[in-house]
Amino acid sequence: MALAEDYNFCAAEVRRFDHDRYLSLLLAEEPLRRSLLALYAFNLEIARTAESVSEPMIGQIRLQWWRDSIEGLYEGAARRHAVIQPLEEAIKAGQLSRGHFDALIEARERDLDPDPPESLAALERYAEATAVPLMLLALEASGVREGPALKAARHAGLAQALTGILRATAFLARQRRVLLPLKGMKAAEVSAQDILDGRLAPSALSPVVRPIAERAARHLMLARRDRKQIERHALPVFWPATLAELHLRRLHAAGFDPFDSRVQEAPPARPWRLLGARLLGRF
Repeated sequence: MALAEDYNFCAAEVRRFDHDRYLSLLLAEEPLRRSLLALYAFNLEIARTAESVSEPMIGQIRLQWWRDSIEGLYEGAARRHAVIQPLEEAIKAGQLSRGHFDALIEARERDLDPDPPESLAALERYAEATAVPLMLLALEASGVREGPALKAARHAGLAQALTGILRATAFLARQRRVLLPLKGMKAAEVSAQDILDGRLAPSALSPVVRPIAERAARHLMLARRDRKQIERHALPVFWPATLAELHLRRLHAAGFDPFDSRVQEAPPARPWRLLGARLLGRF
């Protein structure tokens, strides 16, 4: 009974805070669905660290708690937490690699630094560090550890992460954080403080946002290049990437203004796009 309640907790958290992934895992078959739910809930726990603490030191303590908890899972000393017991099942079922968990936790320490990334390349490195290990864990949960899927996972993860960062610009600003590249902002004559204070014309961030959106679209294209060689049972791992395409289209329609309401709203076609991806065996 307790484990069922844990899964309900995970489902509620992912549904509320990571709805794209929630929709995608609903179409996955068991037991992959349960494993993905546990992984996505864990990712939320560490990804929300910066927004849930009042100072970096507390964030470091929270991330260390999760680092120790992952260690406990692999050493047979699991702590009690609504996410940890489902995660324990996922790790055992898929023989998941501990290193990917450690990499995700380490990457989230970057969130405790309030300074924006220096360049688009730096932003891309951050996106890769916070997204790709999760993709690789999800692939392992599906039984895939080698082949074209791994390369596709890197590009799909980057596409999702970069798109998510752009869509989260307004939310991050309310959290007093900016993840847009400093070099791009300087070229556009925009400062991080301008974003935090809301002193921007609708088109002011377009020169900053557009190159990031184009990079995300390119990663999605590269992810799809070898999709016919990806095992069909691993496709649920990639389904959130097809939703990134819908978000990028809305961003384009909004003139690459991340504060536009069309960017903040969820495209109503998401369930149909996912259903089509499942029926056609693609992403």
